[in-house]
Amino acid sequence: MKLRKVTAASATVFALALTATACGGGDSDNESSGGGKDKITVGIKFDQPGLGQKTPQGYEGFDVDVATYVAKKLGYEENQIEWKESKSADRETMLQRGDVDFIAATYSITPERQEKVDFAGPYLLAHQDVLLRADDDKIKAPEDLNDAKLCSVTGSTSAQNVKEKLAPKAQLQPYPAYSACLPGLQNGAVDALTTDDSILAGYAAQDQFKGKFKLGGFKLTNENYGIGVKKGSDLKDKINKALEDMVADGSWDTAVKENFGPANYKNEPAPKIGDIKS
Repeated sequence: MKLRKVTAASATVFALALTATACGGGDSDNESSGGGKDKITVGIKFDQPGLGQKTPQGYEGFDVDVATYVAKKLGYEENQIEWKESKSADRETMLQRGDVDFIAATYSITPERQEKVDFAGPYLLAHQDVLLRADDDKIKAPEDLNDAKLCSVTGSTSAQNVKEKLAPKAQLQPYPAYSACLPGLQNGAVDALTTDDSILAGYAAQDQFKGKFKLGGFKLTNENYGIGVKKGSDLKDKINKALEDMVADGSWDTAVKENFGPANYKNEPAPKIGDIKS
């Protein structure tokens, strides 16, 4: 198993969690071995820079830092975490089958999903937004996307939502993936890319794109990211406690700055557990 690259955020996470463990923070049914198991299996995205990405050095991103912190609070060292790719369409099935213990993968809490799985959190409030070229001064509001070339990714509803509800004259340009949109945005083949602002910030924070893009700041929707667990799992309450600790000891803020800072992402404050914005 490859170990993820240790960022400044994760280093802070480990040090703080180790201190908590040394002070006797675990309880008898949490145990340093996580309830008798020698590993914990966690679902993340493998292809979202800044959130969940598999690299030659291992795994990195905000979701990875959050999941690593949570796993540590549950009694697992980093080398006891088994990372599994959790594509959007597979998440509920993976939890229901027991393929993973929990999932932290830009997993928005919705009523439909709550019928199938339970959620801890939310741990991040994101919004649908647009990514623009840094020197673009024409698109200042959603209605300015009329007649603009808007990247449309197969299987995503974000661009279609903009066209149907905000800018009916937007020209949707099909691309196979968000990563493919970025060179098109850079060279002018498209004028904007839309999805969650956290995802856009992660892409824009990549070394080859630093300073070249900006977020519109439109906040078109609320996306409450939660940690998914199997329906009825007792992990939900334990994970909620871990998320509260992460905010309280400053590790959450550190992880946000480490993973999104280069894109000037203006994040919302850490949400309170159970506070789901509609």
